[in-house]
Amino acid sequence: MGTITQDNLYLLLPGKVMAVAEMYARHHNVTLLDAMRKVYASDMYKRLEREDTKYWHLGTVALYQSIA
Repeated sequence: MGTITQDNLYLLLPGKVMAVAEMYARHHNVTLLDAMRKVYASDMYKRLEREDTKYWHLGTVALYQSIA
């Protein structure tokens, strides 16, 4: 993989979002769709979609823990 920039960050987001949503759904006993809505509406996702925050470096557990 080359350098991550704001222009190509979108390639990483679906996998990260799905992993966090699956964890959220399991821990909160909600549907995957509801969990995905929670993730996309979260401040964590707002930070994740900005390359300069470097949230894309974080693993699933750290991202999950940062959801308000």
